[in-house]
Amino acid sequence: MKWFDRFLKIYTYIILALMYLPIVVLIIFSFNESRSKVVFTGFTLENYYRLVNNFMVWDAFYNSIWIGVVVTIVSVLLAILMSYGVTRYSFRGKAIVDSIMLVPIIIPEIVEALTLLVFLVILGFSLSPYTIIIGHVAFDISFAYVVIKARMAGYDPQFEEAARTLGADEFKAFRKVTLPILAPGIAAAALIAFLESYDDFIKTFFTRPPGFLTLPVYIWNMASRRGFPLDLNALASFVVIISLVFAYVRRRVERGVLR
Repeated sequence: MKWFDRFLKIYTYIILALMYLPIVVLIIFSFNESRSKVVFTGFTLENYYRLVNNFMVWDAFYNSIWIGVVVTIVSVLLAILMSYGVTRYSFRGKAIVDSIMLVPIIIPEIVEALTLLVFLVILGFSLSPYTIIIGHVAFDISFAYVVIKARMAGYDPQFEEAARTLGADEFKAFRKVTLPILAPGIAAAALIAFLESYDDFIKTFFTRPPGFLTLPVYIWNMASRRGFPLDLNALASFVVIISLVFAYVRRRVERGVLR
């Protein structure tokens, strides 16, 4: 079956090329001296100079970072409590709770964003950065829950029982024994939650107040108003580099989870 193995390799290379070639082209043209989007005429850093001096970009970047950090902390804390309760205790409706936690992953994000917006309007909530955080947490907690629950499912509860036998109460046993063992899973869940919030556009667009920009929303506004200028290539390249760094860190953390 050597021909089949060769076919799979070629197929894999084609898929990888289709996925990453547009990104490579985007990065190359971010250094284009000409304003042309299809002809590379020479190398320049002018697009990056404009990017560095654009304070709206850095304001949007700051908004994406601090919202992502808050969403990560809240999502991971709630996911730890939910996964601990589902894996350690038996109660009526346990399977239903476990299934409900997976629903945000299944539902199309635009549907979830629209229903959240309608819900906020019905309750009379004014749109603010906090409504963005609520929307992100409602989505990200499911991803964090899946990762932490998988780590907790393979954890032997006898470690906690041994700690209680030695005099630790339930909270101290959880803090001193369970949390360190779950640390790789918690770190992986935190990275996933942060990236989901940092990269999110649809839910942010529906729940943000007027004038409040995150990096994905800024890129959308810039592209829709100015027809994808070349300095947007520089900004997109900057975002890609950050995403690759986080992907690398996430991969290293996931290796620790699987050990």
